[in-house]
Amino acid sequence: MCTKIGFLSFHSQLPLKRLFSCSYRITMNSLTELFSWQRILVAVIIYFLTVAIYRLYFHPLSHIPGPKLAALTRWYEAYYDVYQNGQYTFKIKELHKEYGPIIRISPYELHVSDPAFFEHLYRQEGRWDKYAWAVDAFAAFGATLFTPDHSLHRARRHPLSPFFSKAKVSSQQELVLRHLDKLCTRLTAFVTSQQIVNLGAAITAYARDVANDFVLGKSYNSLEREDFDEALVATSSGGGQIWRLSKHVRFVAPLLKAVPVSWIMKLGDSGTKMFFRHLEETMQDTFKLAKVAASPSDKGRRTIVHAILDSKLPPSEKTPARVFEDVSTITGAGFETTASALRLIIFHVYANPNILHRLRDELAGASDTLEWKVLEQLPYLTATLMEGLRLSPAIASRMARVAPDRDLSYEKWKIPAGTPVGMTLVLMHSEESIYPDPYRFNPDRWMDPDARRTLDKVFAPFSKGTRNCLGMHLAWAEMYILVATLVQRYDFKYQGAKSEDFLCVSDQFAIGTKSEGVLLATVMQH
Repeated sequence: MCTKIGFLSFHSQLPLKRLFSCSYRITMNSLTELFSWQRILVAVIIYFLTVAIYRLYFHPLSHIPGPKLAALTRWYEAYYDVYQNGQYTFKIKELHKEYGPIIRISPYELHVSDPAFFEHLYRQEGRWDKYAWAVDAFAAFGATLFTPDHSLHRARRHPLSPFFSKAKVSSQQELVLRHLDKLCTRLTAFVTSQQIVNLGAAITAYARDVANDFVLGKSYNSLEREDFDEALVATSSGGGQIWRLSKHVRFVAPLLKAVPVSWIMKLGDSGTKMFFRHLEETMQDTFKLAKVAASPSDKGRRTIVHAILDSKLPPSEKTPARVFEDVSTITGAGFETTASALRLIIFHVYANPNILHRLRDELAGASDTLEWKVLEQLPYLTATLMEGLRLSPAIASRMARVAPDRDLSYEKWKIPAGTPVGMTLVLMHSEESIYPDPYRFNPDRWMDPDARRTLDKVFAPFSKGTRNCLGMHLAWAEMYILVATLVQRYDFKYQGAKSEDFLCVSDQFAIGTKSEGVLLATVMQH
């Protein structure tokens, strides 16, 4: 007690300023010692060690086989995604050979390579979310295609489904034929001039004009451009590269969306400028349609904008900005996926005389009409299209699904509720045990009715379940009509193209190929 009194008495005689100065030095020295770089380094090491131990030994997915580095960090995936330009899909294939049919491909995500599991994971029954980490990287939060939540996706998709129904597409065949006539007019001109045509760009222009016209009531006339808007073909793969980077560096896509278009128009290359001009025009047309569609006196052609605005969705879902995200993603996905499959199909049809002759014989014995309902009854034409879609399905990336309200199971493994689980179409469609000689273009594998019934269970070029492709009927109609027409009218001689140029070699979300959409050919009249 005396000691304490003496201590206080002594300090009470010090000047107040000096007392505060001493206290300040003591405090700062303590803080400096507390936050020294050595202590911070130790804290960081302890944190990461704790996270590593948890993810490897205590995480709910720790019992699932797979590489330890993938279980520790997403940067394992980032190496193959970003540095190796979309190779994680193919690395996953290698990992399955090493670890088995179910593997842990990140700290949070699983992948299954077993076609028998496909119908259990991609089905109509139950609630199925998309993996938000993957789809949010597009920064298109209003788009139905990239909506993670099951209920919100179902609400957004409800007014769109009738617009893309088979009956609706059948009633719009004249639209498809109109653009096909434009394509044929251009190709016939190349017969006369004997100039080399980029048939890949021409096919893409056809698919792009059909998709835009069907969805928005305006084609933008890529088929009438001298080079078929060739630069847009190469630019389309850029979105996949940005998406892969944005998955791992989350601010990339939102930052790019915030960049003024005027800057891009000054600094971008010709393809980028063309892409953004098209995007700007599409946005303006969407906003105009939204304004007109809101008027009771609107008697114009019904578009996807009308379908959304006339629906029971709440006003927050009918803003022009939200509607535009649906328009842009649906048209973009619709033309590139169809064009990719068509480029592969057309190459193989004309590179294999036996396939070409069998198609011509079948078409010669059919009706002269180009009606979709007639063409889809032709078995060899159908088999040819199916084989093309097997090798070039809608997307190259895995399609993770999340069951948020229940556990799943695969063989002896329990999958906790809320776990993203994916399968990859390009891997399933090239499974050698199901498709012998999987990279050979062979329509005959679909000709036997019994074999086809078996294969149909593991054939899903447009996916299946609650998230299957909205535009699959339009894609089928475009492919039937285009292939039947070209086969009957033209011959093509290719310039240096190889079959491997049209196979998937990179995950661009869509199919990334060596050809990048280019197919050079000389055109001859049949």
